[in-house]
Amino acid sequence: MSTKPTEAGSVKEGSYLMIDGEPCKIVEVEKSKTGKHGSAKVRIVGIGVFDNVKRTLIVPTDAQVEVPIIEKFVAQVVAKVGDSWQLMDLRNYTTFEIASNQVEEDVREKIEPGIEVEVWDIAGRRKVMRVR
Repeated sequence: MSTKPTEAGSVKEGSYLMIDGEPCKIVEVEKSKTGKHGSAKVRIVGIGVFDNVKRTLIVPTDAQVEVPIIEKFVAQVVAKVGDSWQLMDLRNYTTFEIASNQVEEDVREKIEPGIEVEVWDIAGRRKVMRVR
């Protein structure tokens, strides 16, 4: 999988993190102080990039967590095929399909054949994030 390890205490709101094997955008980070017996903990709340489910992770601040490597590229919308969109990667001109539910909500009404969109590839899964 395309992830890199980082220390849990160094994550910030707005960044991305793998929680329960799902890439999530961090919306809240809360750090607790060290107690009499034990280490400081960090509580991280994230919303899934692909399923919009809220997930929570509570770990010691020095624990290793996985940060997904996000590959961003531009694609051109070719056609609407049933309940999905056919896109062409403008780096190597290969075509691929992406389900309509893998398109950001605010982009869904703007998407039409011929326009260029920004696609994020996270851990082998793709999502259309915005219109270029």
